[in-house]
Amino acid sequence: MPVQIEKLIKNERSEKITNVFQSIYKKKPDFFVRVPGRVNLIGEHIDYCGYGVCPMALDQDIFLAVGTAGEGKKLRLHNVDRKFEDFECELDDNIEISLENGPPKWYQYFLCGIKGILETLPKDQLQNLPSICVVVSGTVPQSAGLSSSSALVSAAALAAAHSLKLQLPKEELANLCARCERYIGTQGGGMDQAIAFLAKEGCAKYIEFEPLRSTEVILPTGAVFVIAHSLTNLNKAATGDFNCRVVECRLAAQIIAHKNSLDWTKIKRLGDLQKLLGLNLDEMLALTGECLKTTPYTKQDIIQELNTTSSLVDTVSLTPNTRDIEKFKLYQRALHVFNEAKRVKQFYETCKNAAGGEDTLLTLGTLMSQSHESLRDLYECSHPQLDKLVEISKSFTLGTRLTGAGWGGCTVSLVAPENVQKFIDSIKENFFKPLGVTEGFEFIVFTTTPKSGACIYVHNE
Repeated sequence: MPVQIEKLIKNERSEKITNVFQSIYKKKPDFFVRVPGRVNLIGEHIDYCGYGVCPMALDQDIFLAVGTAGEGKKLRLHNVDRKFEDFECELDDNIEISLENGPPKWYQYFLCGIKGILETLPKDQLQNLPSICVVVSGTVPQSAGLSSSSALVSAAALAAAHSLKLQLPKEELANLCARCERYIGTQGGGMDQAIAFLAKEGCAKYIEFEPLRSTEVILPTGAVFVIAHSLTNLNKAATGDFNCRVVECRLAAQIIAHKNSLDWTKIKRLGDLQKLLGLNLDEMLALTGECLKTTPYTKQDIIQELNTTSSLVDTVSLTPNTRDIEKFKLYQRALHVFNEAKRVKQFYETCKNAAGGEDTLLTLGTLMSQSHESLRDLYECSHPQLDKLVEISKSFTLGTRLTGAGWGGCTVSLVAPENVQKFIDSIKENFFKPLGVTEGFEFIVFTTTPKSGACIYVHNE
């Protein structure tokens, strides 16, 4: 099914972006694109291992005004937030995304989506491209674990596809965006892009991969989710932390595969390994204990375990920004992945079979709390500010966990309706006030309900 096209309902934001577009490009936008951010309720750091996750789309989004011109073959970008510089480049299949020291530029995420679409075009169509002019407006907090970067990549791809009259199914767009975001250097797994395109208002989604498929998750009555920002940020593409976890999981899968007489060079993910072995998650947990040592592995340890060469490990297992890492914790990472995959299934089944009431909410909250403990202790991707938020949240929530990659960003809490305001007041007083924050709370602590996925809007004329 292609992305939905709707008539634009005018509001202050759409009027502002239209006026900015007209002042720069001297014409009205042809259409608009909206792609939401997301919060992952449970299932962290397991999508790139091949396991299902449970996110929902947010009200916060990336919103684009887009127009085409018949000449020039250029991409022109402008952001309504003037801290982001304008950008212009030739529109062709030779778009380069060269990463230097420090975090990527905002427009390089946009280029990922454009490049992904252009690579699907036949050569003859590349000769007749129009210019694409874009104004960007974003309300997803940046580097907060709410998928601002993936939303921007996905919005760019959707804008390019619609400008070039490509009608791609949502699943194909999601898969394409998951692949092309890797041009920025992040080895993600596809959850962010999938929920961006497949989200449905009123429900979360249980998303599984290869093939990409989604199932509605109707959240039980009385489940309110509150997002709180730790006021610490991590740009995944700016450090090797995220990619280190990806390769640790890959190396764990490869060593277990080798010890079970499989060709380790063909194994990339723990989920693929499980399918090949034909075992359930509990059996995989037992196998992890048998095959992996609990102490860290050096690169030389890994070479010896796999009976291979440093060169082959560099090529098959590692990424350019993980080749200099000296220690890898494989047992702990695999343990988290298999247990987190179990928690996602329990979360989904609990919602599916929910009779409502306090017991259901307690079960979901407990799973979320267990998830955070695992991310903190086994995956080591939390942060002192996140842990402090989780601790403060215990008085008024049923469960709290970090959401997104971690190392900063946001927590998501399950809260009973009668405790929502008490909880928000508590973290304002006990977390934000000691940090000197006295205003702007609507951007750093807010309730959320499941919103719809990507949409194209056209003028209502």
